[in-house]
Amino acid sequence: MPDLLEYLDAAAARFEEELCELLRIPSVSADSTRRDDMHRAARWLHGQLQSLGLAAEVVETAGPPLVYAESAPVPGAPTVLVYGHYDVQPADPLEAWLTPPFEPTRRDGNVFARGATDDKGQLLTHVKSVEAWLAARGPLPLQIKFLIEGEEEIGSENLERYLVDHQERLDCDVVVISDTSQFGDGYPAITFGLRGIAYFELRLTGPNQDLHSGVFGGAVVNPVNALTQILSQLIDTSGRIQVPGFYDDVVPLSERERAEFAGLPFDEAALRAQLDVEHLAGEVGYSTLERRWARPTFDIHGIWGGYQGEGGKTVLPCRAGAKFSFRLVPNQDPHRVAAALRPFLTSLCPPGARMELVEMHGAPGVLVALDSPFMTAAATAVERGFGRHPVFIREGGSIPIVTRFKQVLGVDTLLLGWGLEDDHAHGPNEKFSLADFHRGIRASAWLWEELSKIRT
Repeated sequence: MPDLLEYLDAAAARFEEELCELLRIPSVSADSTRRDDMHRAARWLHGQLQSLGLAAEVVETAGPPLVYAESAPVPGAPTVLVYGHYDVQPADPLEAWLTPPFEPTRRDGNVFARGATDDKGQLLTHVKSVEAWLAARGPLPLQIKFLIEGEEEIGSENLERYLVDHQERLDCDVVVISDTSQFGDGYPAITFGLRGIAYFELRLTGPNQDLHSGVFGGAVVNPVNALTQILSQLIDTSGRIQVPGFYDDVVPLSERERAEFAGLPFDEAALRAQLDVEHLAGEVGYSTLERRWARPTFDIHGIWGGYQGEGGKTVLPCRAGAKFSFRLVPNQDPHRVAAALRPFLTSLCPPGARMELVEMHGAPGVLVALDSPFMTAAATAVERGFGRHPVFIREGGSIPIVTRFKQVLGVDTLLLGWGLEDDHAHGPNEKFSLADFHRGIRASAWLWEELSKIRT
């Protein structure tokens, strides 16, 4: 593809300038005063896509607009849906930034700005690869649809409605998302699995008011005591979750997956030093990467009850509560987990305390087959773009939209992350490697060619 690569080389400086144009727009979805900036970012992307000859439109919603665009169908070739988001996190704390968050600054081979890696820079790689292909090669070898939202950082409420109401329009064979990271600098990665989540709040109530612990202690259930006792029985000392039937649907790691993870250049000592801990912990019988990416977990996120002020107060509190979640692996159903959890907690709650369990939210995990033709095509494209065969990894977090694409459209997602773990997404001094920006564009261009070879 020398003609296309020559175009990319000639346009590299302009692509960086256009990235900076988009980064200057403070499209913070959580800030209601940035409504005009949200629309400005949507219009900027719409202009980019429309200038390529794609059928593009700004879709108004009850919140920030969506941007939709599509190229012409290509008979016999797949249709790809590229998803991304133009909204960004708030830049606070501003004093921690070395340069202003919405004045893109190039330093040490990176561009520093809010949204640089999450997700404007990564999203733009696909827009620019389409531009290069059309300019250097002519018509695209497959149909590409773009769906870009402005609410990813605040829950994707309006995208959810649009996805359900426009299934025919969004019909595709595979989704492509670049909003994740490489395994490490120089180690491009394809993420083939995501954990799901089941999040809860547990509330316990005892007497009708706080009591004197000396007068009533030993005669009345202390909700804080009861809460800690209950929570301690949800997981054992080997890291196994004790909810009945919790592991019934867990798919064991394959030998190939375990071998892939074991072969990665992971340094446990470096992680301990980074976190300033003497030991790592987790489920017995699994490596750190396996525990982080592919095994279910239980974690308490917050706990409250009783006196929190300075000094001592001998109180027997009347209420206590905690927020906690289970990270789920593919094939586990958050509703089934909740259904098993409720009677288990009820059995642990002592007489004299009243329990309330609130189901906050949940999403199942996702797993894409490593031998999928789409995965094979993506691996070839990434190797051509980055000069190194990608490693295959899972992520411990959840990306609910990936689950929804599977549920609503019935398709898998290729998670092709061009960022790095130290890009400070959501934090001060967010950055994106300009070399990876250009490598991502190249990999994206190769992706269209490789995917077009798959017959549908």
